[in-house]
Amino acid sequence: MEVIYTGLHQTPEQIVQTAIQEDAAAIGLSILSGAHMTLFARVLEVLREQDAEDIVVFGGGIIPDGDIPELQRLGVAQIFTPGATTDEIVNWVRTAIPQVAR
Repeated sequence: MEVIYTGLHQTPEQIVQTAIQEDAAAIGLSILSGAHMTLFARVLEVLREQDAEDIVVFGGGIIPDGDIPELQRLGVAQIFTPGATTDEIVNWVRTAIPQVAR
């Protein structure tokens, strides 16, 4: 799979635009700031606005367990919390996003 890292401090609009331009199958967000509810929601909103809801959104970081059900209700496919291994994340991506399972 190919990973495109856009760097720190990208706006949701920039993230979605890059995903669309690069024909990405998924967007993975790492959020350590505590702004996960706002940022995930805005990325999903911009995807809807751009008619790009087929792009899977997942992520992780410092996210309280109590917020995970709401993020999933909003449309976040998976949340990985501290302690998740790289293998766990890669295996989930390969299973959940068939386009990258090559």
